[in-house]
Amino acid sequence: MAFDKKLLDVLACPVCKGKLIYQAEQHELVCVFDRLAFPITEDIPVMLQSEAREMNSEEVEKIRK
Repeated sequence: MAFDKKLLDVLACPVCKGKLIYQAEQHELVCVFDRLAFPITEDIPVMLQSEAREMNSEEVEKIRK
């Protein structure tokens, strides 16, 4: 079973309530505004700020392009 992309329609960043971007290779949901990457563990998004990885500006720019 894989991550269901339909969840992106209902999930939002828990910090800013903004849109998330699915990064399949890294198994993460990314909020470019807050520069946070939320892990997807066993096909379940972990939407906790304490579990999110902080992204650097280079990573965010790659996603925006």
